[in-house]
Amino acid sequence: MVTTPQPTQPTKVIYPDSDGNPMAENTRQFRWIVVIKENLEILFDDDPNVFVAGDLLWYPMEGNNKLRQAPDIMVAFGRPKGVPEASPQENRGSYKQWEEGNIPPQVVFEILSPGNRLKEMVKKQQFYERYGVEEYYIYDPERLDFHGWIRNQTGSLELIEQAENWTSPRLGIRFELIEEQFTIYRPDGQRFLTPTELAKLAEQQRQEAQQQRQEAQQQRLEAQQQRQEAQQQHQRAELAEARLRELEARLQQLEGDRPSP
Repeated sequence: MVTTPQPTQPTKVIYPDSDGNPMAENTRQFRWIVVIKENLEILFDDDPNVFVAGDLLWYPMEGNNKLRQAPDIMVAFGRPKGVPEASPQENRGSYKQWEEGNIPPQVVFEILSPGNRLKEMVKKQQFYERYGVEEYYIYDPERLDFHGWIRNQTGSLELIEQAENWTSPRLGIRFELIEEQFTIYRPDGQRFLTPTELAKLAEQQRQEAQQQRQEAQQQRLEAQQQRQEAQQQHQRAELAEARLRELEARLQQLEGDRPSP
């Protein structure tokens, strides 16, 4: 009997959601990752087609789960905030580019820690250059070094001259490194705030809004009181006019009753 070989089913490729590496190695690195990621989330909160993520694995090619990177922060324009074809409340476990309209993250950030090695960073830069990143920024909070690369007309990531005073074409944010102080500014000129500062600002705005509501309520009460007083004055005036007419009528009556001389 001749046995016909059955076609083998292709092995399903699993794309892990974690590479097992920690998001940050120290609190300073973690703080900057959170500051940039959260402020970018706020900046693009009203745009449903800008996806911002932190420490999310990016797989650029289907079928290869070894080819991947997890930028500290990445921004993908033209992609919804939620999972494609799902509600915005659902979150991606990873960024599979073939499921994202084949759109790569256009902007990525790396925040260095003492454990980062030059060889590792070179590999990351080569990866980002090869797979479509338009803007790549590195900040070293320990050494206060900031560098950036932007894709040029030849398709390569080119070092940005004077990145310490540079405005991102894609994000519209400005970087400033002056006197050992690194600051990022929103397009409206407001600086990026820490989560603590954001919480304090939100509380301040809440208190101001509450105070404004109370003042508006007080103004409404005062206006209502003024209307009541005006109405009372109007009623008193009408009453006085009625009494005057009554007196005039009485006087006329008395004049009519007076005997003729």
